[in-house]
Amino acid sequence: MPPGPVAGGTILHRALGGVIAGERQLQAQLGFNGSGAGADEVHRLFFALWPDEGVRDGIEAAADALRRTHVPRGRWIGRHRYHLTLQFLGDAPILREDIANAAMRAAEGVRTQAFGLVLDVAGSFRNRSIPWWLGCQHKPPALQQLFDTLGGALLRNGVRIESGKGLVPHVTVLRDADTALAPTPIASVHWPVRDFVLVHSVLGRKSAYHLLGRWPFPAP
Repeated sequence: MPPGPVAGGTILHRALGGVIAGERQLQAQLGFNGSGAGADEVHRLFFALWPDEGVRDGIEAAADALRRTHVPRGRWIGRHRYHLTLQFLGDAPILREDIANAAMRAAEGVRTQAFGLVLDVAGSFRNRSIPWWLGCQHKPPALQQLFDTLGGALLRNGVRIESGKGLVPHVTVLRDADTALAPTPIASVHWPVRDFVLVHSVLGRKSAYHLLGRWPFPAP
């Protein structure tokens, strides 16, 4: 099944060979050439859960409630960028085709069932950018299994993982906040998780997200 449209992004072919052709086209769009044009771009690869429009509505409503209640300064994340990172594969000056291909081979071997996820708490991390996020008080065992299974498949395919050994499920809604947010209950956002995706994030002059592949789960 090919990935569906993504606001602000370009869909690349899911087939392994299609990544190479798609990336060359993307480099041309971004102004990259071998002489260094586009060298200020950062290309990031990560696997994620990608919410549908109904779930995005719920996340956006929860973020708006936090904004009205706490009135923080910072950079609110656009709804088309909402995602829950599963495995982070690192940054590079251009998309690493070898890593993308190996990552997709790993994803093809992941087998798990669809499951439900409930976002019911907001908070922040204690790092320099003070990101605010929506998370879950109770992590579904199926989500942990997906994280572990995907991580093992990546390692077996020679892909280095930079996301660490633990999974803290969260969807970032605000970056560079001027204050931390203590754990705060929110109106529950029910997320039926039916698939996972590989995302190519371009950071720089023309920032965008591009889905390289989508892997659906069989219904439980």
